[in-house]
Amino acid sequence: MTRKTKRLYSIGAIVIVIGAAAGLVLTALSDSVAFFNSPSDIVAKAPAPSQRIRLGGLVEQGSVVRGGSQKVTFRVTDTIESVPVTYTGLLPDLFREGQGVVTEGTLGPDNVFVADTVLAKHDENYMPKEVVDDLKARGLWEEGKGMVKSDPQPAPVQTESGASS
Repeated sequence: MTRKTKRLYSIGAIVIVIGAAAGLVLTALSDSVAFFNSPSDIVAKAPAPSQRIRLGGLVEQGSVVRGGSQKVTFRVTDTIESVPVTYTGLLPDLFREGQGVVTEGTLGPDNVFVADTVLAKHDENYMPKEVVDDLKARGLWEEGKGMVKSDPQPAPVQTESGASS
């Protein structure tokens, strides 16, 4: 073998080793990456049960139920859809209804989000920009105050006789 051929083999081996190392790192990181989803995203296309995701939105008014052993259930909404969430542990001091929240965990087979982390803040610092912009466009979010008024009243329900209720 000539000197040039040995050098090409050496360079090729180095490139293969670096490529394999990069592939292993990316594979390891893909397991720990949690993608953000809004409630509308989850309702439209549910993630795999084992996939870790972040669910962000507002804590729906009247949905917080505290159980024994620090278990809390609540609903996260983006004012279009809402997703039920269960969490066991201490909630942040700023966690309350109508405020922004980001939860991290997995979606169970019963479509209940099982959170292992809950982040709450009194403003949109933990809210994705898209969700805050959407809420501001609807007049439901005010800078520094969070949710300022409830959703518009739902449309009347039509009964079989044609009368609305």
